[in-house]
Amino acid sequence: MSGLRDYARRHGSVRLRLALISAGMFLLLGTALILVISIVGRSGATLQVTNSFARPTAAGNKVITQILSQPATGFLVRQQNADNDRLLGISWVLLVITAIASIPLGWFASGWMLRPLRRITERTRNITAGNLHERLALVGPRDEFTELGDTLDELFARLETSFDAQRRFVANASHELRTPLTLERTLLQVALADPDVSAVTLRAVCEELLASGREHERLLEAMLTLASSERRLEHRVRTDLAGLAAEVLATPRPEIESQQLTVTTDLQTSATDGDPALIERLISNLVDNAVRHNVAGGHVEVRTSSTDAGAVITVENSGQPIAHGEIETMFEPFRRLGAPRTGPDGSQHGLGLSIVRAIANTHAAAVTARPRAEGGLTISVLFPAPPPAPDADGAR
Repeated sequence: MSGLRDYARRHGSVRLRLALISAGMFLLLGTALILVISIVGRSGATLQVTNSFARPTAAGNKVITQILSQPATGFLVRQQNADNDRLLGISWVLLVITAIASIPLGWFASGWMLRPLRRITERTRNITAGNLHERLALVGPRDEFTELGDTLDELFARLETSFDAQRRFVANASHELRTPLTLERTLLQVALADPDVSAVTLRAVCEELLASGREHERLLEAMLTLASSERRLEHRVRTDLAGLAAEVLATPRPEIESQQLTVTTDLQTSATDGDPALIERLISNLVDNAVRHNVAGGHVEVRTSSTDAGAVITVENSGQPIAHGEIETMFEPFRRLGAPRTGPDGSQHGLGLSIVRAIANTHAAAVTARPRAEGGLTISVLFPAPPPAPDADGAR
């Protein structure tokens, strides 16, 4: 059997391996059956012959009967064994012939069984990045092959969504980077085209170029944060959302004073496991979004709490009314609702909430956004509850 498997593994496909394995199993089981029948037949024949010559005579002389029956008993036993040997030899020949004949039968049977798999392979091979919208759409009884086809269709759907998002991201990033580069080139061309340009003018151009460079740096930093936050976490640390929120709110934000915003907090201990730096960036982006898309004299409220489901961070702000249909759009990269009200801060590129969602997905957290009836937005992020700490004896 091992020789058949090794040969099939080296020289054949799954179809050939199935045919050889089925023939080998048939040969093995047939051999076991012949051996059992041979052993039972020999012992049964000997017992039957012995019993037939061991009967006492009418006179009851058992010793004379036993002595007279011994030669005849030996002859019959030898004859019976010879017949059994011939039958065993014929059975072996028939078994080998049948096992050999089962190989082509197994070949055709396995080919018929593997036909759906070949169709799956052919259709999957034809699906590329350019036609990810196509699906296998297998029909027929529910079995392992249809389940495989449905799983591949779900995979193609996720890949299509990912590829579309990647194309949009690249196109938007190219646009965002091209605009300041065009501005910088225009400033330089205007300055160089003027033969009487003064030092004051050149200094102003240099300051504008520096500001544009800082804008480039913020954009690239946001894009790198978005890319890094979409990776799987390799290390998790027990983190308190309340402490991180307090650190974020301690960072000065001139927009709060300029717009005369009122900031209120309700920070309760709420622990979760994750990357503190990424979670702090998530909270910072939520607060920046609440400040940026606010109105003069409005308010921002930051709350943290702990529930049975996990740790929750909620940021609520006043602002312009937002339609329900625009909620999902806000989380797409480079999408903005209206013009930014503050100066460049690295988040006005439309990556703030995209980073929030990416970080939340990395932590298996759920993001919920709902517009307020009086204007503004409420965004909550639910982080999974951390596992219980081990006891002193190591039990949980």
